[in-house]
Amino acid sequence: MMAAEAVLAERFPQAIFAIVAGSILRGEGTESSDIDLVVLHEALPAAWRESFHFDGFPVEAFVHDFETLNWFADQDMAGGCPVLTDMVAGGVAIGPERARAEALQAEARQRLERGPAPLTPEIRNGLRYQITDLVDDLRDPRPAAEIRAIAAELMRPLADLMLLGRGRWSGRGKWLPRLLLRADAALAERFDAAVRNACAGQAADLIRLAEDELAPHGGPLFAGDRRTAPAGARRPGRLVE
Repeated sequence: MMAAEAVLAERFPQAIFAIVAGSILRGEGTESSDIDLVVLHEALPAAWRESFHFDGFPVEAFVHDFETLNWFADQDMAGGCPVLTDMVAGGVAIGPERARAEALQAEARQRLERGPAPLTPEIRNGLRYQITDLVDDLRDPRPAAEIRAIAAELMRPLADLMLLGRGRWSGRGKWLPRLLLRADAALAERFDAAVRNACAGQAADLIRLAEDELAPHGGPLFAGDRRTAPAGARRPGRLVE
């Protein structure tokens, strides 16, 4: 915590407060863990993120005012993965205006407790299509290396459907197995075992899991999937210029 306070004082002297988050704060840090710092100013021309070292600590700073924080938090939550809001809700406030920081944290916790919005048809069908396409690839005889690559690609959309489809927030990277475990320990074990088997070249369990998860959302989706590009998605001239 002293390191975070020193970072705030030295690198962000105009900030009104910061919220310290991350695995180090939770007592789960490893040698490569960094300090996550959400830094709030009264007003900024634009938000930014920067990574740096401070007294030997790797630091990742997310620098905002209240309006930019709202925008990025909205984007995260619309995608079902509230990374920034979670950092605010679960961190520790430091800096001059801690009362305002704690009020912001209370708002963040209330928003997280409401859970994600129900899956929209667009998001649901996007996940169905991704999962269907990857599962179809897994059905064909393939070298084990290709099965591993497909399984790695499938993990994220499948976990998103498993979590968001149950009204739970999703995450990224190491957070996916953690969030699945919190949601349903047996389901998390089934997911992990299926992925491990697929990484060993045996995809049958992962295919069955994907089929089971697709079923309540309308099943596989291929025929009928259509996505229209924006009207401005064009450039005149030659293909390579």
